[in-house]
Amino acid sequence: MSTHESRDMSAGTDGGVSGAPDGGDAARERLRRWRMVLGGPSEQALGKAEGRDGAMDAALAALYDADGEDGDRRGAKRSAGLGGSAPKVARWLGDIREYFPSTVVQVMQADAIERLDLTRLLLEPEMLAAVEPDVHLVGTLLSLNRVMPDQTKDAARQVVRKVVDDLEKRIAQQTRAAVNGALNRAARINRPRHADIDWDKTIRANLKHYQAEHRTVIPERLVGYGRRTTAVQRDVVLCVDQSGSMAASVVFSGVFAAVLASMRSLRTSLVVFDTSVVDLTDQLSDPVEVLFGTQLGGGTDINRAIAYSQQLITRPRDSIFVLISDLYEGGVREQMLRRVAEMTSAGVQVVVLLALSDEGAPAYDHENAAALAALGVPAFACTPDAFPDLMAAAIERRDLKAFAERFADQRGIR
Repeated sequence: MSTHESRDMSAGTDGGVSGAPDGGDAARERLRRWRMVLGGPSEQALGKAEGRDGAMDAALAALYDADGEDGDRRGAKRSAGLGGSAPKVARWLGDIREYFPSTVVQVMQADAIERLDLTRLLLEPEMLAAVEPDVHLVGTLLSLNRVMPDQTKDAARQVVRKVVDDLEKRIAQQTRAAVNGALNRAARINRPRHADIDWDKTIRANLKHYQAEHRTVIPERLVGYGRRTTAVQRDVVLCVDQSGSMAASVVFSGVFAAVLASMRSLRTSLVVFDTSVVDLTDQLSDPVEVLFGTQLGGGTDINRAIAYSQQLITRPRDSIFVLISDLYEGGVREQMLRRVAEMTSAGVQVVVLLALSDEGAPAYDHENAAALAALGVPAFACTPDAFPDLMAAAIERRDLKAFAERFADQRGIR
């Protein structure tokens, strides 16, 4: 994101002016917004930002006007910046939380980490107390997990806990409802009790028995939902690539895995991998522990991860294998594809997601994605809000290619 783009996003936020001004007010508001977008170099032409606008401009300048390339291009010295001072950065974090909405704060924090190399400062407890928690920040903290000093870990866990709690509130109910509904539909029986009859399916199945003289359908076959049971009906294996580019997907996957593991009708396993494989299934009762059990970064050996996951699948026709990876394989590609083919032939419902995040499709290996599609396994990116419906489709063994196409059409990402 460029300096002007970032400023433009922030200029329209709470700056003391609401509604749509008219007349002279409209002209002044346009000048104000241009001043906020262009920053300090426009001061001579557009005037100096005052009051709350001045404070907002200073916060923006500390981040976006500290860019060396911009400074050289303008022929001016850097007039702002956050430097390496933790107290100064902590004050800046407090300022942006005061002046901007949380969505803008999260973008500015991410930009600050990238542009000003603030990663080291995130290892200090006072910094973590000042930040606005979000999925991307959690990803950054997880990547620092192995070098994080002990005095910082409690603060980091509090940040991760807040994000995890918010995500669980967002996805848990929808996930349980979608999965339970799919399990019930998948367990249809032909001799249901009256309360278990699926009338829509029953009528459709018996339309040929319509009796014109009685103006009704005489059903010869009843279609119903299976009775609810506490037995495990599906085995689910989530296999998640923990290379650095998959940070947001790792966070969402960990939370979804914990939600699925809480359902008695599913036996859920979580496997994370880079060049090695780690089984985090025994930690699924606490998604925060799951996330701190990951190690973002490193290479990728998808073949090894699939080989381990195959050992967890004992009921192929009742199993769903979800691979979440950008498909850049550092292992043996031919074996990876052969293992996927073996699973699908055995009856496993295989799902490949290029990402599980709000960001859409990342860079990915198109050749491997095409090879999987040739095996009948489409690879596509999925947002967290669509994941429960995807799981329902997999449980009912619906056409996942059609699901992926509808998903892409709905979001206009074709």
